Amino acid sequence: MREYLLTLCVTAAVTYLLTGPVRKFAIVAGAMPEIRARDVHREPTPRLGGIAMFFGMCAGLLTADHLTNLNEVFEKSNEPRALLSGAALIWLIGVLDDKFEIDALIKLGGQMIAAGVMVMQGLTILWLPVPGVGTVALTQWQGTLLTVALVVITINAVNFVDGLDGLAAGMVCIAAAAFFMYAYRIWYSYGIEAAAPATLFAAVLMGMCLGFLPHNMHPARIFMGDSGSMLIGLVLAAGAISVTGQVDPDVMNLFSGSERNTVHQMVPIYIPLLMPLTIIAIPAADFVFAVVRRTWRGQSPFAADRGHLHHRLLQIGHSHSRAVLIMYFWAALIGFGALGYSVSSASMWIVLGIVLLSSLGLVLLLLPRFTPRAPRWAQQFVPPRYRRRTATAPAASTPAHESRECSAPVAAGVSGVNGATAVGPRSRLPERRRAGTSR
Repeated sequence: MREYLLTLCVTAAVTYLLTGPVRKFAIVAGAMPEIRARDVHREPTPRLGGIAMFFGMCAGLLTADHLTNLNEVFEKSNEPRALLSGAALIWLIGVLDDKFEIDALIKLGGQMIAAGVMVMQGLTILWLPVPGVGTVALTQWQGTLLTVALVVITINAVNFVDGLDGLAAGMVCIAAAAFFMYAYRIWYSYGIEAAAPATLFAAVLMGMCLGFLPHNMHPARIFMGDSGSMLIGLVLAAGAISVTGQVDPDVMNLFSGSERNTVHQMVPIYIPLLMPLTIIAIPAADFVFAVVRRTWRGQSPFAADRGHLHHRLLQIGHSHSRAVLIMYFWAALIGFGALGYSVSSASMWIVLGIVLLSSLGLVLLLLPRFTPRAPRWAQQFVPPRYRRRTATAPAASTPAHESRECSAPVAAGVSGVNGATAVGPRSRLPERRRAGTSR
């Protein structure tokens, strides 16, 4: 465990230290696209944060290669080299997209080629646990197609969720933490060395995200761009492929006892198939809602709009940071809920806990809709949004157009309301230079 933690810390430190110079390089290189209609940030922000994340991953893998216990992962398996090859290719494509905005079909082809490179070097799904059937051996073509599909889906899911400052990095870090605990349990508890590469990939992925988050939290000073989102998506998929297709369920001695006990004990084997869905679940739901919403309006399903989940969280009154934390909450609930169920699938306490936390999450989602007013004696002890508002007449010296501005209602989600400063117009003129006022 200490060597995994050391690898994580080295990866995080290198990523954190390189992000500042990479930001300056992105500004000089002109990797600062214009603000689009669907963006929530109000100022051009440099991309190419994936450069720092890639070199942080390289530093973590290099450190692990020189550690006593983790060195066996590189000697007994070719998976780390396969990951590095595929990551280098997908990172290069992302860098070009951050700078030149390449076509979507070209990116899709690059993702499939990167997945194929990993398959050629041995990082592929060899068998698949099927509920009710058992372990099914896959042919070479079946394993290749399934591996490429899982890599492409995971990469695009992470890319799709990258819509708010710190959202993608935080959600992937949460998913990687849950996956690390699962893979480490298989490696340590069952003594299966084939789970060691997946454990290493999860530790490196956590380090990449943790090192980048301080620069990417709201207000973000740099974006990871496609070079970062596609990279962490590929690393997340590589860990799932490694522990799903390389760990033989028969080695875990789960096929013993009654049929009921066997079904309960086989649950941990199916968890790797669900772990990537902890990052795909929210984007997939958002994608389905977007297609229904746009087709209902007579628009193209691929037309960009401001109706995504993170946009709606801002519109109902959540601040930028609060919207990100709410989506963190749901990612953690899905990921660690699946992890807890894999440890004790027969326990009803885990199911009840997930239900209670889901209810709490729904309350947090709808909280801005309810703004109870505190009594008069408690006005000075509560935040301003809970205080009673008293109507005051405009001063005689105030121009008419300014009094109308002050009395106009402000919609939720606009700058200054409930802390939601991510969307809404911002005055470009200082207060002292408005029309009708003296300099």
